[in-house]
Order: sequence, then C-alpha cells, then structure tokens
Amino acid sequence: QVQAVESGGGLVQAGGSLRLSCAASGRTFSGYAVGWFRQAPGKEREFVGGISWSGGSTYYGDSVKGRFTISRDNAKNTVYLQMNSLKSEDTAVYYCAPIVNHKSDRPRTDFGSWGQGTQVTVSS
Repeated sequence: QVQAVESGGGLVQAGGSLRLSCAASGRTFSGYAVGWFRQAPGKEREFVGGISWSGGSTYYGDSVKGRFTISRDNAKNTVYLQMNSLKSEDTAVYYCAPIVNHKSDRPRTDFGSWGQGTQVTVSS
C-alpha cells in the first residue's frame, strides 16, 4: 500500500505564502497522480487539486485556482503545494493521496489510509 506524509503547515497571515510537502511512504508514487485535499473544522474533506505522474497536467478547484500551484519532484518522491495569497478560508488540515487521475478526487484503491495531515492556519 502507498502511504503519504504531509508537512510544511503553520500559521501565516492573510496574504502570505506557505509550501506544503507530501512524501510517499511504504511504496513510492511511481506512476501515480497525486492529489491534495483539505478539511476545515465541521466541513467535509475538499479536493484542492491534483497533478499527473509526469507533472505535465494539473487540476485545481475553483476556490484555489490562480493562488495555489502543485508540482512534483519524482526523483525525491515528493509532491508540493505552493499556496500564495492565503485567505482565512484556507485554514484547514491539508492531506495528500495518490488519486485515480489528476482531475479525480478518488484515492487509488491501493492507498492505505489518510495520514495526520498538516495544519494550515491563516490569520486575518
């Protein structure tokens, strides 16, 4: 099974930036699209966006389009989420997972389980 470990979260002021990292654990992300998700208190998990295995294709949800950028370094087996122009409504726990394709919010069937995520808090 493929697991994922998220890091890089923190407290940032509105308008600021953060870069999150997602590292594969157990097995690699080789050949897999990877997605970022987030869950705010009292809300359902939301699909933020995804990136193809090659990195040549990306998809973003409307709420983050133009502000967030997903990239990956396959040599390091790591996927990144660059978040700019952060807003208070971006406050959430952020998770990553290998997904069916870069536009899909469905984790792959060989995805183990959700990790602890990384907390992002944006103060206004």
